[in-house]
Amino acid sequence: MITGYKAARNRPLTRGQKLSNTALAAVRAPVEHGFAHLKNWPVLGKVRTNPTWATALVRSLLVLTNREVSR
Repeated sequence: MITGYKAARNRPLTRGQKLSNTALAAVRAPVEHGFAHLKNWPVLGKVRTNPTWATALVRSLLVLTNREVSR
């Protein structure tokens, strides 16, 4: 797991650390948006089945969500 840098009271972030945090945020944003869109599908709250079927369901919902968002 990659985490960003955090400034302390007496130690501000360096330029490199700020650039690193910006790059990390750019990579994380699409993933977080994808999870936010998947939370809008109520069927995911009822998934109480085997993980293989749930994975296929989430993949298909992600495809539908991406298609809807890209329109």
